[in-house]
Amino acid sequence: MYRLLLLREGEAALKGKNRSSFERQFLANVRAALEPYPGARVYRSDGRVLVDVGDHPWRDVAEAVGRVFGVVSLSPVRTAGLAWEQIEEAAVELARETAGRIRSGGGRVTFKVEARRAGKQYPLTSPEISRRLGAALLRQVGGIEVDVHRPDFVLTVEVRPEEAFLFAETIPGPGGLPVGVGGKAMLLLSGGIDSPVAGWMTMKRGVRVEAVHFHSFPFTSERARKKAEDLAAVLASFGGGTVLHVVHFTEVQKAIRMHCPDSLSVTVMRRMMLRIAERIARRRGALALVTGESLGQVASQTLESMAVINEVTNMPVLRPLVGMDKVEIIRLARQIGTYEISIRPYEDCCTVFTPKNPSTRPRPEPVHRAEAALDVEGLTARAADSAETVDFGAAVRV
Repeated sequence: MYRLLLLREGEAALKGKNRSSFERQFLANVRAALEPYPGARVYRSDGRVLVDVGDHPWRDVAEAVGRVFGVVSLSPVRTAGLAWEQIEEAAVELARETAGRIRSGGGRVTFKVEARRAGKQYPLTSPEISRRLGAALLRQVGGIEVDVHRPDFVLTVEVRPEEAFLFAETIPGPGGLPVGVGGKAMLLLSGGIDSPVAGWMTMKRGVRVEAVHFHSFPFTSERARKKAEDLAAVLASFGGGTVLHVVHFTEVQKAIRMHCPDSLSVTVMRRMMLRIAERIARRRGALALVTGESLGQVASQTLESMAVINEVTNMPVLRPLVGMDKVEIIRLARQIGTYEISIRPYEDCCTVFTPKNPSTRPRPEPVHRAEAALDVEGLTARAADSAETVDFGAAVRV
């Protein structure tokens, strides 16, 4: 029924001198999303980005490419010849289908016709096309009426040099910038709700994200690790792949538990995580760290805690969720498909060793004294060097 998808770009089309590099990355990311669909392809035509779905169901292909950052929206496109009878026939058929889908709720359906011409050679002007098609739809499609201000659907006709495009459905995409135009960052990925949302928001700004997950076997199970891997796979589907670095954190947590005051254990643990993540990030060419912290949400996320934890790294630490509350974060987690994975009942290392009374306003001096009992450099090096790497699809670079 539908052979083509029309993709609408967002910010990449506004980048001036950098536009060509942004658009190349965007097309490369769409091609990566189409890899599971042999024969499907993306191409540019007269300023439009189009996807030929090949022999695949268009909704399956639309779901895949509709996750690519940079896609503001997409529409399934019906094509017709340039003869007026062919355009009218296609428009009537499309209007009937669309009205029938909307009418499932009952009542009359309102519509509007919008027309544009890619070239001025076509004998009818855009307003004339709109008026003639609107009249044809009113004659041939029952139960519909015109409303140019708030229609239930807009039937758009685009007359191009070789054929006409018609579409009446618009599916929203994630928007943002194509992943890969904004450098690389390292995400501290727990098994919780917040950190994958933070990774998604960072990717939306064009940043390629790799992830570090801290695994404390046998205190945390393999199912907790599997949660992190599944979350990384969801993130990978938005940006042409990602890499997960699984850090064996048991030695570090045992040392903290043995040598550090219980009230400061969370602060010291977070400082060690940043040290290890920074070491891996520098090896991988990442320029920043990303966390899922939201200001004031838990003990380690007060301003005092963040200041003390940040002492150990010279890298920028991005906190996309810092001003969001839990309800907002959960809503976004549901939207992107990570929530149901995150709530699986398998604890990660951040929750297994949580003390009863963690310090919410740690001061630097007591934290420095607590860490003096640790082999900080040795623990950091061994954890970073022993990290396992799991690849979730190759990154797309242009």
